[in-house]
Amino acid sequence: MEEKQESIFEKVNNNIKTSVSIKLLSIGFLIAVLLIPNSMIKSLISERKINQIEAVEEVSQKWGAPVEITGPILTIPFNRTHKGVDGPYTTKHYAHFLPSQLDVKGKLNPEKRKRGIYEVIVYNSELSAEGQFEALDFSNFQVEKESILWSEAFVSIGIPDMAGIQSDIQIQFGENTYRAGSGIPVQDLLSSGVNSKVAIDSESKSIPFSFDLNINGTESLSFNPIGKTTNISLASTWPHPSFGGQFLPDSYNITDNGFTAEWSVFDLNRNYPQQWEGRAHQISNSSFGVDLYQPVDNYQRNTRSAKYAILILFLTFITFFFVEILNKKRIHPVQYILVGLALTVFYTLLLSLSEQVGFNNAYLIASTIIVGMVSLYAKSILQSSKLAMVMFGFFTLIYSFIFIILQLEDFALLVGSFGLVLVLGVCMYLSRKVDWYNIKSKEIISHAS
Repeated sequence: MEEKQESIFEKVNNNIKTSVSIKLLSIGFLIAVLLIPNSMIKSLISERKINQIEAVEEVSQKWGAPVEITGPILTIPFNRTHKGVDGPYTTKHYAHFLPSQLDVKGKLNPEKRKRGIYEVIVYNSELSAEGQFEALDFSNFQVEKESILWSEAFVSIGIPDMAGIQSDIQIQFGENTYRAGSGIPVQDLLSSGVNSKVAIDSESKSIPFSFDLNINGTESLSFNPIGKTTNISLASTWPHPSFGGQFLPDSYNITDNGFTAEWSVFDLNRNYPQQWEGRAHQISNSSFGVDLYQPVDNYQRNTRSAKYAILILFLTFITFFFVEILNKKRIHPVQYILVGLALTVFYTLLLSLSEQVGFNNAYLIASTIIVGMVSLYAKSILQSSKLAMVMFGFFTLIYSFIFIILQLEDFALLVGSFGLVLVLGVCMYLSRKVDWYNIKSKEIISHAS
């Protein structure tokens, strides 16, 4: 009787059944293919992150943007006479003076606001500033005393976003108190803020000042060190500050109930002098302060979790492969695909749930669903409750390990590296007695119980 010739599909199927090498190559190929939807999930996380940033910007427009305080700066106009073809003429110039001493004490009162499903950190800041200007010296400006326009002198305070101001700003300057008006008359140094004309006694040796600010802001508060000596002291109930900018605090204390921090910055620490004319120098790249930092936010955790997708796929597939080899079971590539898709769906489930119930609760729910689903499927294809329970314990261990890594910041790489070494050691232990040259899937099938 003539034997029926095998089709190409049947030959490929038989090769997969009988060749361990082909089985391993097919598993590797499946892992590579399943990384495609994983990259799409990462793109989805980035898209949701962008939506969150847009929500923060929308709240910032209504509540107040990140605050950067610059000032006070004293500006005094003067006239300079020039010789022209048609006779002498004058031009107006502006001399800018920075304070010799600036002390700021502040309190930040943080809040969490919701915009749709997104959480935004905002705060109200209560700042008290005081200090003094030294005797005003015009010797460096090459100007006659009678050309100085003392009556047009004004003080300005730089505030980038005026929408955050919550109360009138009263400036105590010398012996007088002035209500600040909006805008900066001369934008040599500042583009946004408040100002007030002030009366100046040209013979004064020093001029004290003080003012209070009540400003709403979002995420960060910073200062420019315009004083010859600038001292900043901040306190807040926010437990996760991130100190940034050009200068770190000289001292700070962080607890679960909040933080305190103090800075001392001197004129030698920055790249501009105490007085100059016009736009000769710019106050830039010297700010410092604090960000109300969230240690690992929802989308950062989702992104970090998705980076471990290849590890979970590899560990899961290699586990099924060793079950085939050591327990004489047979698992079809299609079944590997279904398991891989379940592991991939975990990340979309995690992302969608985390936006509603928080990352930790979402991880618990999503991992429970996926571990239970894969374990029940393993019981079905392996026809063994014992092996299914082993798989359940193994998957629970994997997802618990990944969760621990996601909670860590400074030691995540260290713990992850030791975990990988441990997994590799287990694989080496399980495969120590396998004769890879003589193993045949047909023998496995024939001995299957």
